Amino acid sequence: MRLSNLLATLAQQLGGLLNATFGNATEMIISIYALKNGMIRVVQQSLLGSILSNMLLVLGCAFFAGGLAHPDRDQVFNKASAVVNSGLLLMAVLGLMFPAVLHFTHSEAHYGKSEVSLSRFSSCIMLVAYASYLFFQLKSQRSLYSPIGEEEETTEDEEDEKEITQAEAISWLFVLTIWISILSGYLVDAIQGASESLNMPLAFISVILLPIVGNAAEHASAIMFAMKNKLDITLGVAIGSSTQISMFVIPFCVVIGWMMGEEMDLNFQLFETATLFITVLVVAFMLQEGTSNYFKGLMLILCYLIVAASFFVHVDPKSSDNK
Repeated sequence: MRLSNLLATLAQQLGGLLNATFGNATEMIISIYALKNGMIRVVQQSLLGSILSNMLLVLGCAFFAGGLAHPDRDQVFNKASAVVNSGLLLMAVLGLMFPAVLHFTHSEAHYGKSEVSLSRFSSCIMLVAYASYLFFQLKSQRSLYSPIGEEEETTEDEEDEKEITQAEAISWLFVLTIWISILSGYLVDAIQGASESLNMPLAFISVILLPIVGNAAEHASAIMFAMKNKLDITLGVAIGSSTQISMFVIPFCVVIGWMMGEEMDLNFQLFETATLFITVLVVAFMLQEGTSNYFKGLMLILCYLIVAASFFVHVDPKSSDNK
């Protein structure tokens, strides 16, 4: 089954958003399941890992594959859309940074409570910002997000033979997402045991290994569209997914944890927050020209290897500061 049949029917922006939404549904269900079991750090690290994986590994592999498929020229995408997504990711970093700084500088007005209250307030603001972004993208400023070379791509899409209908594609996406989410519950239960048996840090499994498996579908579709020179869908899958996790899924988990009585907050610890901040800056610089090639993809992949190695030697502090 190819998602291109569905995405060719929908607008490219909506298609990338739908792909990212179904892909992130698994992360959201895993997070709720883990929150019910009080595994707050697993929630934080797995969501962080999904953002890092999408921004560096998925986007890097897509740029690399697309560059090799079109070696004679740079591929072009809508720079305006990329800039807006970069701004939202920086806003997410802002929301994660202040609770961490507040905690580690010991400058809370009410120790142990201020960072949670700030996180809940910031989460509500981030949800409003993401809802406004969706309205801005899909309704208010649709012309701003017109894909590059839209007429050529439309002609190519008309030549493609549709293997399944739009309704069938959505149904398969829904069924497979539910099934993967059920299996993910067993995966969460096995994380701690796998960490001990494999002698690997829990942070490495949560941030690196778990998101690679969870993002496999997004990884494949992003590469496929990049090789077809449909970079706007690729960015919708990779960067759009990262934006959705950082501006919707993470704040949503904070609000859900609030309802459950769990003190889920935006304090992801300094190491994780710094990693996200540097990653967002690197990707923002890569996207600012509105072009991609295989060398940019290679740099993103190598950056991800550095991040993976960093988490392999990183262990969460076993202190009272750690949640």
